[in-house]
Amino acid sequence: MPDVIALGEALIDFIALDSSDLSEAVNFLKCFGGAPMNTVIGVSRLGVSAGAVTAVGDDPFGEYVIRVLKENFVDISHIVVKRGLRTPLAFVVNEPETGERKFLFYRSPFVSPTADACLSLQDIDLNYIMDAKILHVSGFVLSQSPTRETVFKIVKSAREHGVKVFFDPTLRVEIWNSVEEVRKVLFTVLRKCNLAAFSIEETKYFFETDDPDRAADAALGLGLEVACIRLGSKGALVKTSEGVRVFEPAFKVKAVDTTGAGDGWNAGFIVGTLKGFGLRECVRIANAVGALVVTKRGAITALPFKCELNRFLEDNGVKLEI
Repeated sequence: MPDVIALGEALIDFIALDSSDLSEAVNFLKCFGGAPMNTVIGVSRLGVSAGAVTAVGDDPFGEYVIRVLKENFVDISHIVVKRGLRTPLAFVVNEPETGERKFLFYRSPFVSPTADACLSLQDIDLNYIMDAKILHVSGFVLSQSPTRETVFKIVKSAREHGVKVFFDPTLRVEIWNSVEEVRKVLFTVLRKCNLAAFSIEETKYFFETDDPDRAADAALGLGLEVACIRLGSKGALVKTSEGVRVFEPAFKVKAVDTTGAGDGWNAGFIVGTLKGFGLRECVRIANAVGALVVTKRGAITALPFKCELNRFLEDNGVKLEI
């Protein structure tokens, strides 16, 4: 059974190649997407067994998602194909100098319900999830029912069975029905999790601060055991409920596309944790994976395999081997 299971959205990213303005873009690169699925591919490439729990449409894009996961040795036995529904799409543009991106989603609530928003408890084998060591959950799918209620129940069961729940808000306010429900719903699930990782933009939204220490303390106040604050080109700060604080600077790379950087960071941190590294080493591993991701277009294109990550760490003077 997989050690790590990802629960959440799977979608397709269409990345503009010839403009930073979607109204002007003509050429697009089709890429695998969906934050938790990016993470679980990263976990698998680093040598940890991984599985996916998600729903895709009965369309060519759903077939593509399943094929890519399978090619990356992620267990696909618990992916549901929703007949009559479509796999969600995201169109992405990058800022030329920094690689930062903007999204336009073709997904609920803008179009008819997409497959990822229609995952029910009847679609899930809870025993499969309860045998994992870590359940990685995305906040993206919590924006719509019935998937929202399904995720709540799965997270609750996982905690009761001793599975560590790692949460990433994957905040995209535009896909929610109302701004008022975003904080209410995501704070509800955060209180049920063991670990969580936030971008600095998310800390501003949830905790009304861009001070990473204050944000981490606020997150820990919700009952988390570990709060991770990803600071992009500045590095990452991680604090624990036991009072441990670790900051590690980012590795210097040329950013081409930042899509999936946080997902790669999550994968590195999860793998480091499962392999028994100390907290500082886990953050260094996570920073390295996140740095590699931004060097190419697409969320999973540059996700490293174990040998590539080890080489990058060695080249940057870090004496660690995964």
